[in-house]
Order: sequence, then structure tokens, then C-alpha cells
Amino acid sequence: MSEQQHKSTRKATEAEEQVETTEVDAESKAKLDDDVDSILDEIDDVLEENAEEFVRSFVQKGGQ
Repeated sequence: MSEQQHKSTRKATEAEEQVETTEVDAESKAKLDDDVDSILDEIDDVLEENAEEFVRSFVQKGGQ
């Protein structure tokens, strides 16, 4: 194999590895995005419940 062919093969291999890494990164990012969205939804639900309780605890009773 000539030096030029060896360089071309190495570049092709590096390019394939980069594509695989990019695909894995994209999959990981999508999974992380889904996880973050579900966590934020859960936090939002908890805050809504706790906010209602918080406000109720400060509502004046009997027109005070």
C-alpha cells in the first residue's frame, strides 16, 4: 500500500468514527433532553401543588 493510499484509508476510518460518535452523541442528547423535560414537568407539578398550599396558608380567615 502506498503512502497516499494509507492516508486515504486512515482519513476514511477517522471520518467513519466521527460519524458514529456524532450519531451516539445525537442519541445521547435526545435521551437527555427527554429526561430533562420529564424532570422539569415533575418539578412544575410539585411547585403548583406547593404554591396552592402556601397561598392557602396565608389567606386571612374571617376577614382579618
